Amino acid sequence: MLLKTIAEKLLAAGLYFGKMFALRTMITSMAQSPQIESKDQLIEYLASGCKPKSEWKVGTEHEKFGFHRNNKQPLHYGEPGGIKAILEGLVEQFNWQPVYEGEHIIALKRDGCSITLEPGGQLELSGAPLSDVHQTCTETGVHLKEVKAVAEPMGSAFLGMGFHPLASRDDISYMPKVGSLGLDMMKRTCTIQANLDFSSEADMVKKFRVSLALQPLATALFANSPFTEGRDNGFVSYRSHIWTDTDADRCGIIPFVFDEGMGFERYVDYMLDVPMYFVYREGRYIDAAGLSFRDFMQGHLSVLPGEVPTIKDWEDHLTTAFPEVRLKKFLEMRGADGGPWRRICALPALWIGLLYDQQQLDSAADWVADWTLEEHQHLRDNVPKYGLNTSFRGGRVRDLALKMLSMSRTGLEKRAIKSPCGKDESIYLEPLQIIADTDVTPAERKLGKYHGVWDKNLDALFETYAY
Repeated sequence: MLLKTIAEKLLAAGLYFGKMFALRTMITSMAQSPQIESKDQLIEYLASGCKPKSEWKVGTEHEKFGFHRNNKQPLHYGEPGGIKAILEGLVEQFNWQPVYEGEHIIALKRDGCSITLEPGGQLELSGAPLSDVHQTCTETGVHLKEVKAVAEPMGSAFLGMGFHPLASRDDISYMPKVGSLGLDMMKRTCTIQANLDFSSEADMVKKFRVSLALQPLATALFANSPFTEGRDNGFVSYRSHIWTDTDADRCGIIPFVFDEGMGFERYVDYMLDVPMYFVYREGRYIDAAGLSFRDFMQGHLSVLPGEVPTIKDWEDHLTTAFPEVRLKKFLEMRGADGGPWRRICALPALWIGLLYDQQQLDSAADWVADWTLEEHQHLRDNVPKYGLNTSFRGGRVRDLALKMLSMSRTGLEKRAIKSPCGKDESIYLEPLQIIADTDVTPAERKLGKYHGVWDKNLDALFETYAY
């Protein structure tokens, strides 16, 4: 059974996210962060993300599972060939700069990128904001080659899937001081994420609505988590299913996005109503689970009486909501399972083609304008299990995905940003086009082998699909 809330186990462990844990040491101190005196500052924080189209970028993030090649077991932190050794190898061989928490190396940074750890020891690359998909795909390829160069001599490797196909919760440990978080979504999931810009409040709203409506289509195309502890789990994206049963206060469909009054202020009001998890002060996480950020702004937070939040506290709080599309100073596309290098490149391409060309964005907004909240919820609830075969208005999600890909391809071709080989960014859609054309998700392809030539033994999966 899945745990009732995210906060219970995270705060019991004294940690929110591996990523938050790592990046805290990279940012300015709390003393340098302005205090929040009014809600207007929170609105202005989000609005400050507005950029002219000439300055739009894309940031691509992806997580991956480490394992020992000889026994397929997850990498632990301090063991030979483990996470610590791989991070140290990246520092020594490829000039990454280490970030420490006490004596533990917990993150790396270089050229606007960071490598961080999730609570299950998953390794994540958070890429730099880049101008086009060619650049972000090169960035990802270089990263995967560097990780392989360090890990391979140690007998270690990495795998891109949405949910760990073999490991139990007890098989996965994090850093020695942290212990077991006991949360599937943190310990056993991996995702690909693309972060995109907006030019104005109206542009943000249109992009938010389109991407939230179409996120289940991306989930279906990237579906790649059909196994749990070595067995067929009955889903094509078990990772996505987990998020439907995690914490209703901060996950799932956020209906107000489709309301007439949607804007920066409406999202701020939503986040002010999302219960808090923690406050970070002087190197420690203070349990604020269930408390109100509104009370915090009035100096009435019971765990910090008389103290008011800073902008850094607001930044932290924004990361504690988990809708399929999340607003910060940019929009995060969060619906895709982890996968191979080709699909890591495909995710930013899919969304850039759809959201960065005005004609395609307008057409997509018209397309989804009359979808009801019940239909949005139907897609969100059923795509994790049925993928492209999910029913919708007398057809299937596959029909929608083919239309989405066609629109994205048109947008990318119009951008006409060429690689050194003379190819535009639409080339990165090919893995998704094959999935939609053949009507077979990555999960279903693996399931066919599992029930066939693999004879229900997943050792071959690790050998075939490791980076």
